[in-house]
Amino acid sequence: MNRSIHASIEVIQDEARCLVERRVISRHQPIYVLFHYFPVREWVEVEQELEANDFLLRDPVGDLIGHAQWSND
Repeated sequence: MNRSIHASIEVIQDEARCLVERRVISRHQPIYVLFHYFPVREWVEVEQELEANDFLLRDPVGDLIGHAQWSND
């Protein structure tokens, strides 16, 4: 993701979910791996939004995006 965004928790979760679905990152990796997918100038805002929503950078991505939803259930 190399475009300018407002780092709402929903945007961060959507980006993380897309990266997991594309198998770019794993649900088991720490949230800080998302740093590579947000522009450096926006990382402070992303980090603040995560902290405001009680997420730590060491928490797994799976905690951020919630439970997997299966379309064939």
